[in-house]
Amino acid sequence: MSFLDNLENNLKALESQEEKDPEKVKRDQERRDADRNAALLRAPHVEALKSSAFTTQLLTECRTIGHGQRVLVQFAWIGETLRLTAKNKRMELIPSTDGIAAVLSLDGSETARTTVDPQKDDAAALAHRWLSPP
Repeated sequence: MSFLDNLENNLKALESQEEKDPEKVKRDQERRDADRNAALLRAPHVEALKSSAFTTQLLTECRTIGHGQRVLVQFAWIGETLRLTAKNKRMELIPSTDGIAAVLSLDGSETARTTVDPQKDDAAALAHRWLSPP
């Protein structure tokens, strides 16, 4: 059997499989459309988080405070999310369709959640709130 015959058989099998379950095809298409629309709504917040002066100031302030406390503050981009870690404390900045959510946690349990506006909010205040002793 040649490569082209094999390819043709595979395509026919896929077409017949899709014809058997049109509801599944419809659900998959609706899910892809919903995911795409959500990504388009998140896009401005993702861009603001990645390229704003707020983010740069936040990282600088966290490193400065951490240095004073002799704590290494590490940050990592995980997809669209910015994660900052300092010993047992963690802050995640998560873009959503409504804005950017800052989730603060201690020892793996969430302690606070707030909405952040990079155009208006003070990065130093957020850094102090996160890294201040409990």
